[in-house]
Amino acid sequence: MAKSSSEWIAHIESFVDSTRSPIQQAVSVNAVANLLMHGVLTLEQLVRDMEMYLTTSDNVLRSRGTLFLGQVLTCLATMPLDAATVHTLTVFFSERLSDWRGIRGPLVGCLALIRRKFKVGRVTGDDAHELIDSYLRNLEVQTLGHHDRKLCFELLECLLDCYPEDIAELGDHLVYGVCQAIEGEKDPHCLMHIFRIVKVLAGIFPDPDGPVANVAEEIFDTLGCYFPIHNTHPKGEDVDVSREKLSTALMMAFSSTPFFKPFAIPLLLEKLDSSLPLAKVDSLKYLSCCATMYGPKLLGKHAEAIWASLKSTILYSAGQPASPSTFDWTDSMSFQGNEIMKEAFSLLQIVTSQPDNAFLDSIIQDTEINNTVNQIQDLGNYDDIPQQNKHKLLAVGRVLSILAKASLTSCNRVFEIFLVRLLDVLGVSQTVVDPVVFDESSKVRNFGALYLSIQIITASRDLALASMEFAPCSNLQDCTWFRMVNNYSSSFVKVLSSSMMRSGDEKHLHPSSSIGVNDNRLTCNSMAFIYKIHAIVGLSKQYSEDTPLHRCVMILILKGLEVLATFPGCSLPISKSIFESILMILVDAVTTNFAVMSLLTVVLKSLVHIGSFVDCHSDKEKSSCYLDTVVRKILLFLSTNRCSMPLSVVLKAIVGISTTGLTSTAIITQAMEKSIVKKLSVVFVAEDNNLTGDLIQLLECYSSNLLPRMHELGGFEEETFRFASDVCEQIKKSAIVESSNKNKELLTVILVALKLAVANFSREKQRPIVEKVFMMFSLRESFLRSPSVPSQFEGYLVGDTLAYKDNWIISIFAAIVIALDPKTSISDTNAVVMTFMGAVLKGHVLAAQALGSMVNKMHLKGTELGSASDFYLEDILDIVFKVTLWSLRDDVSLSCHGNGEHGVMCLIGTESVLQVNWILGLAWIGKGLLMRGHEKVNDITLILLQCLLSNSEVSDSPQQSGPSDDGNVQRMLPLMRSAADAFHTLMSDSEDCLNKRFHATVRPLYKQRLFSTLTSILLTSLTRSQSSMTRCMVYRALGHIISDTPLAAVLGEMKKLVRVILDALSVLAEDILNKDIVYSLLLVLSAVLTDKNGHEVIEENAPFIVNCLCQLVPYRHKMLVRETAIQCLITMTGVTHARIYPMSAQVLKAVSKVLDDPKRAVRQEAVRCWHAWRSIA
Repeated sequence: MAKSSSEWIAHIESFVDSTRSPIQQAVSVNAVANLLMHGVLTLEQLVRDMEMYLTTSDNVLRSRGTLFLGQVLTCLATMPLDAATVHTLTVFFSERLSDWRGIRGPLVGCLALIRRKFKVGRVTGDDAHELIDSYLRNLEVQTLGHHDRKLCFELLECLLDCYPEDIAELGDHLVYGVCQAIEGEKDPHCLMHIFRIVKVLAGIFPDPDGPVANVAEEIFDTLGCYFPIHNTHPKGEDVDVSREKLSTALMMAFSSTPFFKPFAIPLLLEKLDSSLPLAKVDSLKYLSCCATMYGPKLLGKHAEAIWASLKSTILYSAGQPASPSTFDWTDSMSFQGNEIMKEAFSLLQIVTSQPDNAFLDSIIQDTEINNTVNQIQDLGNYDDIPQQNKHKLLAVGRVLSILAKASLTSCNRVFEIFLVRLLDVLGVSQTVVDPVVFDESSKVRNFGALYLSIQIITASRDLALASMEFAPCSNLQDCTWFRMVNNYSSSFVKVLSSSMMRSGDEKHLHPSSSIGVNDNRLTCNSMAFIYKIHAIVGLSKQYSEDTPLHRCVMILILKGLEVLATFPGCSLPISKSIFESILMILVDAVTTNFAVMSLLTVVLKSLVHIGSFVDCHSDKEKSSCYLDTVVRKILLFLSTNRCSMPLSVVLKAIVGISTTGLTSTAIITQAMEKSIVKKLSVVFVAEDNNLTGDLIQLLECYSSNLLPRMHELGGFEEETFRFASDVCEQIKKSAIVESSNKNKELLTVILVALKLAVANFSREKQRPIVEKVFMMFSLRESFLRSPSVPSQFEGYLVGDTLAYKDNWIISIFAAIVIALDPKTSISDTNAVVMTFMGAVLKGHVLAAQALGSMVNKMHLKGTELGSASDFYLEDILDIVFKVTLWSLRDDVSLSCHGNGEHGVMCLIGTESVLQVNWILGLAWIGKGLLMRGHEKVNDITLILLQCLLSNSEVSDSPQQSGPSDDGNVQRMLPLMRSAADAFHTLMSDSEDCLNKRFHATVRPLYKQRLFSTLTSILLTSLTRSQSSMTRCMVYRALGHIISDTPLAAVLGEMKKLVRVILDALSVLAEDILNKDIVYSLLLVLSAVLTDKNGHEVIEENAPFIVNCLCQLVPYRHKMLVRETAIQCLITMTGVTHARIYPMSAQVLKAVSKVLDDPKRAVRQEAVRCWHAWRSIA
């Protein structure tokens, strides 16, 4: 025990010694706390042993001893203590608050005790009362240092939070003490606590006659001097209290009690008139918070003053746009880029939504608002509106929108006072008319009236949506605004629709009449759509249809129609016929204005919004109308031959409306599949190639848009299964024998569609598709003649190619095999594998990918899956290595490595197309094995290495050196390049096969394992190789491996790879065929330069890196290489000056050559680089 006692006493002495470092002192505290936690030492014994340090007259020793005890208690926050111990310690530290010479220890101790939880022993309410009383009597906070003041405020905040009822007994004494403590504070950390203290204190004393209410003005005077918060700390100083945090805390203090209202509102309104943007924004934020906390009754007294300040901010805000085209007349949040306007509208929305009419009356009766509305009639055309009034018009529209959205009452008043006048200006009446019959007199000729009307009606729609959750529909139908929309809707739609054409266009008969659009309906050609916009707003001829302003105006017109069509459910104030008329107008706009893509996009967006809204609100009547009027009519263009719309436009419309709901997707899918199969029949059976282009577009749309949509929604397996079966049936009947570019493109899109469709099938659906295509397979005389290897490949000469129909059949079957689930079996797997291998020898890439997928998913012998008659992975691999042998001709020498029945056969000899094709097949087979983690991938990589190294580095047979070596390498070049590129196949991610979408087996970290294995082998071969061509091919292989490996793995090996990457860049840059590899390697080098852990490597190799980059700056084969090389040179300026200064002249010379580069991005980076290195030189 004596030994233990001396141990903790040594720790105490170490802490008390002020010459010890903070780290040593912290170690001492933790050591003693651990002894206490483990029961080796008791708290009573510790205090007894520390008696000398706690009671000595030496101020330094006493303060250090008390601080040590306080910090030990902080470490014991979770250690249970009995009530007597807690009480004794609380009394001790409370009394020591009078010891101003050593105040930090008592503050730390008090904080540690107050923060303790109830279950481990907490300070009682009486002790807390005594503690705060001692605090108020003994502490003069503002005379203390920064850290001690912070502890004082933390302690006060904790006491107020944890013991509000016990502390409240102190009443005025507490409030006055707090006021004295917080006055004059400037430190940000302390201010954060002060603002929270005021907030909590206001909650403790809510009584209007209480102590806070009595001194509210004094407290607010202290707070008000901090508004607005300014960040005075230097940027480089590490301060964890941001201006935003301080401002938010002060805002919560301002709004913490209504007692501050008489002082806060005038101050905030005064600051709102400040010329400082920061003061304006903060004033608006604080007013919004206060408006929410104070309530409508208290705030109503200031309604006129608040509105006057808001009006000045909103209507006369500085920084108006210089060009009218910068206004967004269609967006209710068009001021969101302006922080002041954003906060002003937020405040307006808060004050108008409160159940009080004071603000509503102030705004509606405002002279400026009414004058703006009244002047609209005199300024009809857009060009007639003065530039300064355009901003005001936009702001008034937002104000009226907020008012109309605030409540049912305010919406009624806005409609009665403003909308009636605006509709009168537009010529909209309550007469029931046919909204889609053309009428020249109904055209809109007043832009301002149209804009404000649509803003108000949009707000009423939003109000209806919000009201559905708490108000019955009958309440809405009794509202004035609801009846007005109902009465005016047909006339308003007529005004909009008639404005969408010029005089005489109603007589133009469009082909859409053949699908149910009558000749007296809205029909117009594409240029008429341009004229109708000019008619609406009176635009000058200086604005063309491509300007942003023109597009915004178009959206404004469509927004009016869209809003009327999207009133929810039973609150729909328009009839079904008008809803249908709106849809007809929009559909006709799509079918007649396809030549103007920007307008077409806008119209489609409106149709999609309406369809999505209808589907979201489950309105059966509207949904049925939408399907008949929009979906089915647009789909008719897929089958009609009289359609003047390009198919790309039809598909754009179909893709848009396919997102509007499950029913729409089902109808569109059925129509698309029917159209594709019909056109396939024409192309394949009737041999009519005129539809091939359309068929390609349909299949691309189906694959990229509809299939993902169906997979997301689910429940479409039967439809896609039927589609896949029909496509296979049409291919079976195909009479195509011509190998044209169009037919190749058609085959490509068919394969993509089939792969994606089959990949989403269940195994029960995949099996019939496999059998169907296998039957097509077996009917071809050129396939499945014999399962024996020799006869199977008999006649596969170098120049042979597959018959075109055979190529189609193999491609279709390969695509389906790629997409299969691992548990889906294939009939006669042996014959299928042999056929695929034969196709691979003739250069069929898809067959190679199918073989890779099969070896990736095939079951191993001895597994429980399948029966004894199944074809297993081992069987495929036996055939693979046999084919590797039998694919060689008489003039090819053979090298055998490894153990096993067949060994590993390597292709060594003269260049051969047959060998190059088989290397491609081996690459995909190896990728399938690599991804599943099968050991046989090592044999395949050895074959690839032998081919890559031209039999000079890995063969067991001795090689003769001489002048003919390079000639041999030249003859082997195609095979070597193919072997090098095979490593790209092994390491890269494939979108076409062997991924999760197509059910591939993927073992984690498979790339990293192969990277570790191959890099050491290839690096060794570089040191041994004497052939420049062989070294180039090795660098090509290394480039693929390094760039395709996850970056984290490469960065970990960068010390040994950085020189290799630099050498590879230098060598590969000489051949244009390597440009993509050069760029990939350069991206890896760029990542190294920006990696925080790569600084040492960069410093060590800086001269070599700069030299390599300078060589790549003028690289003419790829712009991205030049740009990235220059960016890397800019990054190199962060290296130690002494390391890079000698290269500055070289860099400046290299960069100066591309200052006039044809590409702008390169020139910009060159200028940046030149300035960066010029500062170094």
